[in-house]
Amino acid sequence: MPLILALDAGTTGVRCVAFDPTLAVVDEAYRELTQHFPAPGEVEHDPNEILHLAVTTLREVAARVHEAGHDVMALGITNQRETTVGFDRATGAPFASAIVWQDRRTAPRCGELESQGHGPLIRRTTGLVLDAYFSATKMQWLLEHGYADAARVPSFATVDTWLIWHLTGGPRGGHFVTEPSNASRTMLLDLASATWSPALTKLFGVSADMLPALQPSASSFGVVSDLVPELLGVPIAGVLGDQQAALFGQACFETGLVKATYGTGAFVLANAGPTIPMIVDGLLTSIAWDLGDGTTTYALEGSAFVAGAAVQWLRDLGFIDASSDLESLALSVSDAAGVQFVPSFTGLGSPFWRPEARGAIVGLSRGVGKGAIARALVEALAYQVRAITDAFRSGGVELRALRADGGAAAMDLLMQLQATNSRATVARSTSLEATARGAASIAGLSVGLWSSLEELSALWRSDATFYAEDPGLVDAGYEAWRRALERA
Repeated sequence: MPLILALDAGTTGVRCVAFDPTLAVVDEAYRELTQHFPAPGEVEHDPNEILHLAVTTLREVAARVHEAGHDVMALGITNQRETTVGFDRATGAPFASAIVWQDRRTAPRCGELESQGHGPLIRRTTGLVLDAYFSATKMQWLLEHGYADAARVPSFATVDTWLIWHLTGGPRGGHFVTEPSNASRTMLLDLASATWSPALTKLFGVSADMLPALQPSASSFGVVSDLVPELLGVPIAGVLGDQQAALFGQACFETGLVKATYGTGAFVLANAGPTIPMIVDGLLTSIAWDLGDGTTTYALEGSAFVAGAAVQWLRDLGFIDASSDLESLALSVSDAAGVQFVPSFTGLGSPFWRPEARGAIVGLSRGVGKGAIARALVEALAYQVRAITDAFRSGGVELRALRADGGAAAMDLLMQLQATNSRATVARSTSLEATARGAASIAGLSVGLWSSLEELSALWRSDATFYAEDPGLVDAGYEAWRRALERA
């Protein structure tokens, strides 16, 4: 049977998934990625660990599917987006830890640039707001702190480029390339021309030869080298940033279809069609994908920086034994007893854009137990997405339904709260790993396993649908949560 492999290099772990022609999962492997917090507000990853986990999971799945007699037609890659890797292409060695998208160390620099009047140019050119979330100030920070000084061929990459370059040969002829969905998250891409902006590369001090070449999301990114002998010669045929991959994996191919992913953060994307949409206050505009057919699809996006990461935080504190325990603990109480959880550990994203915000739990009393705090967190995850969906509506985007995925979407409680808070039907995908599904879908489309978007759309299924209930109680809770935001 022909299979497509998807490599999903996420924020908290790396996963390889094998999909069959019906997009059913045949095999998968996962490894958790070490998180490094060198100082308050700083988040780093080891680029070599990302690569090692990618190779490990690819080899593990490839070996098993080959043993079962299957053929691998292509590899698709999806990745945490704005995270920035600086490395020397002469040796393949990173010259610093990867600065993760959640990292806030460049927030002061963003404030300086805003005060100098550069915000409107960045917003107009890139569709993004001037924020430490994105890659450009991370690259500038590495340059200004001397990390690239000793590199013979200093290069900057998002995680997709770092992996593609190594998987296709590294210093022995690896392809130094990226594609528009990732490039549009760097704060360096001109949305109108889909090329690196000379004005912005100059502003951030990043020369064009430090950046990868651009090509369509569905195209040939090279073939796998002997770094993964089980996949030697297999084409890398599709690449998307993780949230655009989830939009693709949720079959949101028509203008106005919306998905919500509850992963490390919570991300809501709407297919905005083939023309650059008008700027919507509080939201971002990015390229969703380029299928190489002469058209580009755009997306409007709202991003909450912390969702599943807050669940992981409670787990790591010993509050719960496993992330999957959160829902049962939250259901052990009828309400949150007045507790509000603000999971803004790395600032507030859409639609607030408050980098100085920090996490808070308010409304505590001696009568509050673990159940109330757990429920307050589940409610907060729904409130964060409600703030984004309210911004979509304010910007004229009609929300008929949300297609939900991501690990936290397994919680029925969260899905019901989301439907009621957002006044929209929530359809949970049968595949919660929509990012991997999207990477496999675009790679398979590229090599002809599927012939059209319509064929892919027919393969999408939901396993449960949740409908909005009386909003009275959740509205009161949401207003209390908004007051708690001000304290954070």
